[in-house]
Amino acid sequence: MSDFPSGSLDVLQQVFGYDSFRGDQQAIIEHVHQGGDALVLMPTGGGKSLCYQIPALMRGGVGVVISPLIALMQNQVDALIELGVKAAFLNSTQDWREARDVEQAFLAGELDLLYVAPERLLTDRCLDLLSRGRVSLFAIDEAHCVSQWGHDFRPEYLQLSILAERWPQVPRIALTATATTETRREIAQRLRLTDARHFVSSFDRPNIRYRIIEKNEVRRQLLAFIQAEHMGDCGIVYCLSRARVEETAEFLCKNGIEALPYHAGLSAAVRAENQSRFLREEGLVMVATIAFGMGIDKPDVRFVAHIDLPKSVEGYYQETGRAGRDGQPATAWLAYGLQDVVQQRRMIDESPGEDVFRRRLSAQLDAMLGLCETVSCRRQRLLAYFDQSIGPCGNCDTCLEPPEAWDGTVAAQKILSAVYRLWRERGQRFGAGHLIDILRGKQTDRVQQYDHQSLSVFGVGADLSEQAWRGVLRQLLAQSLLAVDHEGYGTLALTDGSRAVLKGETTLMFRREPEKKARSRSGSKSGASRSRSADIVLPPEAQERFEALRAWRAEVARSHGVPAYVIFHDSTLREVALNCPESLEDLAQISGVGVRKREAYGEELLRCVRTV
Repeated sequence: MSDFPSGSLDVLQQVFGYDSFRGDQQAIIEHVHQGGDALVLMPTGGGKSLCYQIPALMRGGVGVVISPLIALMQNQVDALIELGVKAAFLNSTQDWREARDVEQAFLAGELDLLYVAPERLLTDRCLDLLSRGRVSLFAIDEAHCVSQWGHDFRPEYLQLSILAERWPQVPRIALTATATTETRREIAQRLRLTDARHFVSSFDRPNIRYRIIEKNEVRRQLLAFIQAEHMGDCGIVYCLSRARVEETAEFLCKNGIEALPYHAGLSAAVRAENQSRFLREEGLVMVATIAFGMGIDKPDVRFVAHIDLPKSVEGYYQETGRAGRDGQPATAWLAYGLQDVVQQRRMIDESPGEDVFRRRLSAQLDAMLGLCETVSCRRQRLLAYFDQSIGPCGNCDTCLEPPEAWDGTVAAQKILSAVYRLWRERGQRFGAGHLIDILRGKQTDRVQQYDHQSLSVFGVGADLSEQAWRGVLRQLLAQSLLAVDHEGYGTLALTDGSRAVLKGETTLMFRREPEKKARSRSGSKSGASRSRSADIVLPPEAQERFEALRAWRAEVARSHGVPAYVIFHDSTLREVALNCPESLEDLAQISGVGVRKREAYGEELLRCVRTV
């Protein structure tokens, strides 16, 4: 067993190199240390791992961490070893000899922490192994995976209640960054944590700037956004389909942005290589489906972009939370449009399962659409979904450039009337593009083919642009005042709610989108004037030292075969660059420089500072 201090603050300072705890961290650690069960909700980057790592070091035995991702295990184990903690993992990447060595170390009490995938933990071999050793606690990471309604459901998590049955005296701590009140209840019930103490931190990530724009040539919008605001930065781009991932990664590469694809259709070797490069190299952009990202612990991701609409607010929050884990400014950028709504509605209607399942999916989509269409603070709307309230944030697009709300009742009546007349008078249904042509009075071949210029609604919407009409249609679909008739190949149909609008019994206030600009389509008026990491500014001399320290760190990381941030975070190197420590005692005052790292790297750090 490793020799660690007995107090939680001493462990934090001497092992991890931080001066003080944040939020509920110390209360959680003391509760688990004393043998209590806990359910912890803490935002990504909020320091969840310390909540089980520190009590595992304070209690006798080995802390067993159930984690769903092999890559995350490897990174956390690498980081802990750098700190002088005896950590290991058991997963499918090991051959039988490596697994045997870890098992023997566990039984001999030579480990502080053991990471295990849920699939591995549930095998008879692993359960028998744990029963023969001394377990100090069980930590169930990414606990939202137990929710069958969630965005990252893992069937194996449903069986983790076995821990309460076989080890009733061992404290358990379940942790997640994403859970509504309902999901929290489900986690507690399924993991048999009904008597656990709940610790719910604020979901707010004030360093993330949320921006949602109307989709129009989305790959070029994405390129403009990256070039204007995050050129050379590390980022993640989420797409809905594998083909879109491949196309987008290729497009970015052709335009001077180094990008890698990641989706379930790639071989395991390619996925592992791309993920490894993303974690270890600086300035890479990962273009991925949601198959990528759970538990990604890279602190310097400066932006997360979505070029397709996420299916739920939970998924959106989880994915955008991978940006700015170091607390520095980051951007969550989303482009969505009419086709996204049509596609998502179609996927729900065609999904297998019972009606209750489809209703739940529809409710999740409605909440996501509400976030996209709001004219109020995005962060307020986002946090309200998780039952938390704040004032306007001042760091989202609707706060920085307040949108205009307008009375769209008459416009809605025009388009609903066009749908009604086509169906009632001629038994016809059409998609969005043709309906807009009719309303704007365009004499297209299709209009003339069906004699639609003779309709009473022909030309009644000439006062609005095509872009404005697409916005109206999108918002009607978002509010379920129009429906997609999938049997009619994506044509539009009225809903039960359409009648009240046609009769003038309800008023519709819509978000007015700015007309697209000829030059900039990134969705930011100020984007072109922003430089890379504009809000992270050091004086020139300190910047020179910072760059030298980063170059030194990169060499050390390569020699150790670990990501650079495992050696030191950027925030630690910035503090070193600013303060110019002259001795090991000075280094002890720098956040993130614990005893082990001071012993391992202190003299090299000081030498690097002196030579710049």
